[in-house]
Amino acid sequence: MTCLPHELPPHRLSVVVPMFNEEELAQDLIDAVQSALHDYPHPWELIVVDDGSSDQTWRRLSMRASEVGSHIRIVRLLRNFRQTAAMQAGIDMARGDVIVTMDGDLQNDPQDIPRLVGKLLEDDLDLVAGWRQNRQDGLLLRKLPSKLANRLIRRVSGLEFQDLGCSLKAFRTDVVRKIRLYGEMHRFIPAWMATVTSPDRMAEVAVSHHARTKGQSKYGITRTLRVLVDLLSIHFFLRFGTRPGHFFGGLGLLVSGAGGLMLAYLAVLKLMGDDIGTRPLMFLGFFCVVAGLQFLTTGVLSEMLMRTYFDGGQSLAYHTRQHVQPSDAEAWHVAN
Repeated sequence: MTCLPHELPPHRLSVVVPMFNEEELAQDLIDAVQSALHDYPHPWELIVVDDGSSDQTWRRLSMRASEVGSHIRIVRLLRNFRQTAAMQAGIDMARGDVIVTMDGDLQNDPQDIPRLVGKLLEDDLDLVAGWRQNRQDGLLLRKLPSKLANRLIRRVSGLEFQDLGCSLKAFRTDVVRKIRLYGEMHRFIPAWMATVTSPDRMAEVAVSHHARTKGQSKYGITRTLRVLVDLLSIHFFLRFGTRPGHFFGGLGLLVSGAGGLMLAYLAVLKLMGDDIGTRPLMFLGFFCVVAGLQFLTTGVLSEMLMRTYFDGGQSLAYHTRQHVQPSDAEAWHVAN
């Protein structure tokens, strides 16, 4: 049984919500989180990241935040960097010991936040993910692609999560900050966290899911293609992230070895007096040897440079324009 919030060890909670063109839900989101956590016995803050919205989302968020209190912090990105970068921006700016992420369309229920945090701290976990057992979405455009993607992700990552696409998740801050999110990687946070912590320190709990009541979904069937591309990166880093030379080196040796065998065979024929100068096999052999050398060099260098670019801490996947700072730098909401 999950502990009640007042029974949990002292902690500070940061709730991170990315939003894009959700002017109709902007104020409702703040009110929903405020209502769910108003009596939360530990300090908490809400960080809403406006992902370069072109409507009135930023204005409505700012107005409502100024009315509710300084524990509501609004961040505005320079342009639409997409959900993953917006989520990373919120994680970077969070000040809590525990971070909870959720979608800004209010299909996730903020009332589930205390239960996820309770599971995280009571069982001494690093990640607790939500599982939308009764998902309120369309079958063809949302449920079916999600089910297929989850099955494929489970096979690639080896993690037995039922709903990897649910944004409602609770993390220990010091663990989630060991990874950097970019591309469309917010869908694969458990898989990325498996590179820095044990899958035994992750869990999944059933959460509520509501039908969208306002606005329109920002996701379509095209996201499936992006998921497939990102799966390749996950497959590589989960298995070869700390030893990329084994992957590219093995592939390079295989290709160059095949080319070497072709050239050795032609060398034997040459010694036997055959004319090999015009044989396509000779060009294929030379090509395989050169390609193998390229796998051993440029492949490793490019992958390591890419990882250094994102993990070195100097390059971010987002840039901010405006940031509504609380009047007190340490302002938190604490129940009376």
